[in-house]
Amino acid sequence: MAETVVKTVADVMTTHPATVEADQPVAVAASLMRDHDTGCLIVNQNGRMHGIITDRDITVRVVAADKCCQTPVREACSPSVEAIGPDTTLDQAVRLMRSHAVRRLPVVEDGRAVGIVSLGDLALERDPDSALAGISAAAANR
Repeated sequence: MAETVVKTVADVMTTHPATVEADQPVAVAASLMRDHDTGCLIVNQNGRMHGIITDRDITVRVVAADKCCQTPVREACSPSVEAIGPDTTLDQAVRLMRSHAVRRLPVVEDGRAVGIVSLGDLALERDPDSALAGISAAAANR
């Protein structure tokens, strides 16, 4: 039986990404990251993807800037992010990640996030014996 070749990000992305509303405080975002065991959340505003917030964004833009944990997510997130469609090829996703120096790409349809693809997802697919794939496949660190 022939092996199926993965060709698009829809085949490897995390579906139903964790989200937070732009007007929520970063403390809510941090709690959601903990609860969903993720380092990033899609930021929504008026039902549409507004941006992305990472644990590093909270550290650098809130904690290190001595801002309050009630700071709205919109003030800490990256509002202009590269996004791709589910039919984007893995090669295209890799090129985008390299050219924009990002570790994650939201997967969007009609302005709404339907998934997220990470370096770890791509490593698991492309090089399952790599250190990054091993780390990505490991159980959560709680």
